[in-house]
Amino acid sequence: MAADPRLSDPTSPVVGGKVQHLVKRLEDLRESGDKALVFSTFVRHLTLARDTLIERGFRVAWLTGATSAEGRARAVAAFQDGQADVFLLSTKAGGTGLNLTAASYVFHMDPWWNPAAEDQATDRAHRIGQDKPVTVYRLIAADTVEEKILAMQAEKRELMDALLSDSDSSSSLSLQALQDLLLGT
Repeated sequence: MAADPRLSDPTSPVVGGKVQHLVKRLEDLRESGDKALVFSTFVRHLTLARDTLIERGFRVAWLTGATSAEGRARAVAAFQDGQADVFLLSTKAGGTGLNLTAASYVFHMDPWWNPAAEDQATDRAHRIGQDKPVTVYRLIAADTVEEKILAMQAEKRELMDALLSDSDSSSSLSLQALQDLLLGT
């Protein structure tokens, strides 16, 4: 499996390359005092990352769709107040209503077919009160379906830009491109 072999074989002793790379980057950030948001569309992938980070002494905040409203507020407050080095969030659960300006780095562990969902998640760090530049990393496994998802995201962005622009470029959209946009293909 591209993300982590433990997702398909929980008994595997091999820590996936993405988790290894993420931990290394986060260790560098921790040394410099920077904090990060880490998003994944797969809660099991986040769990593997969380377990590895905790083993390495990280203070971790956590939010998924299963987190209660009260737990959500506590996790956000803990991260914003400096009680956590890294905040692990489900892409969908972390997409709305959060202000996480304590983070200056954002990591996406896997791409989601809807680029707007990723953008919305990233925007949690780009809020009023953010006083640092925010750097975004996307962890993409080469020669996998993830590269195809990125290509699909780029096509969707181009179509939306063409549709929403002030120019007449939207009139140059082909019928097929418009159908693809409307059908989500």
